[in-house]
Amino acid sequence: MGFIVEGEEGNDVVMEPPPNFSMVEEGIYRSSFPQPCSFAFLETLNLCSIIYLCPEPYPEENLEFLRSHNIRLFQFGIEGKTEPSVAVLKDAVRGALKILIDVRNHPVLIHCKRGKHRTGSLVGCLRKLQNWCLSSVFEEYQHFAGIKSRSADLRFIETFEIVCLRQCLHSIIYQYQGYGSKKRRLLYREETVQKPQITSV
Repeated sequence: MGFIVEGEEGNDVVMEPPPNFSMVEEGIYRSSFPQPCSFAFLETLNLCSIIYLCPEPYPEENLEFLRSHNIRLFQFGIEGKTEPSVAVLKDAVRGALKILIDVRNHPVLIHCKRGKHRTGSLVGCLRKLQNWCLSSVFEEYQHFAGIKSRSADLRFIETFEIVCLRQCLHSIIYQYQGYGSKKRRLLYREETVQKPQITSV
């Protein structure tokens, strides 16, 4: 589903969000893999960064879009067809959360292939960091996953320890002061975390 806006000289521009697109929080968005038909819509978000959760290389057409708009790509390759080991998944989610909660990377778009399982797991762990109750976290995950909801993802979210995130973060961290709050403060940590794959675009 898209919408039409009036462009320059009366030319209409069709804005088509990627499937499963939604705002997670101010400056944070989620979706499935963006196709070229959604590039015009993505331009309106003024993105600084994209967190890509698949192991496959980013398509050249998408990389060209990122280059032309000065958008940084952070890739955390999580397998989607086979269930990754918990240790690998934890490392990827910790690294992605570090990028996600750093306001210097906002506005940021999170996506995998369908915007359901890998994206839903990362957002679910973010919600735990925001102190959401687990039932609300699961409800949001299932809203996007639909009938494709995976019990393994829900178990991962439930058992993911936020305290371990604080133990391994490095540099500036954005700490939420309650859901919906406008208050933001920066914390500084000198700790270690596995580095993400950052594509030069």
